[in-house]
Amino acid sequence: MAQPVVDRGTRVRYHARMSEEETKKNAESCDPCDCEQAEQPAQEYAEAVDESQAEEATAAVDELTKWRELALRTAAEYDNYRKRCVKDREEFTRYATRGLLEELLPVVDNFEMGMQMASKDTSSMIYIGMSMVQKQLADFLTGQGVEYIPTEPGQMFDHNIHEAIQSEPSDQPEGTILRILRKGYNLKGRLLRPANVVTAAPIEEGK
Repeated sequence: MAQPVVDRGTRVRYHARMSEEETKKNAESCDPCDCEQAEQPAQEYAEAVDESQAEEATAAVDELTKWRELALRTAAEYDNYRKRCVKDREEFTRYATRGLLEELLPVVDNFEMGMQMASKDTSSMIYIGMSMVQKQLADFLTGQGVEYIPTEPGQMFDHNIHEAIQSEPSDQPEGTILRILRKGYNLKGRLLRPANVVTAAPIEEGK
């Protein structure tokens, strides 16, 4: 008996149908618990990956915050250092001549003592010449920012600008300035040399 002739297309459709039926059969016979167990490791792995990435992100943010705070702190410290350098440079420039002026003041003191002696004859050429030099000295000191500290007998002693060399019993209130032994000077608002003075002390009873 002759076998029926089956073309190629028919065979393909036959095998495809059989595969579908087998797949459907396998799916119907699959235990749901087994399928869930198969999916569980994949889910746990995904959760572990997400948690690891979150920890890395948190660590990166913390590290960034730490370096940002360090950068801000360093910038603030540098700005303070720059300001201190500017202030120190201004202070040095402002008072650079302090040492020279301190050494010059005793010369001025001696010159004024000589002027007092020469003032006995104000018409002499010595006095006139010394007066001219005294004015030049005064102009020089003023140009350097040196100012005389006004001090007169009868004022109260001020430890900020006066230096008590000695005290004498007096009916004046204690601490009153009796005499000025040496003038005091300021340099651009800062004490250059205190005035040396004699102050009043209480009179002891029985004397």
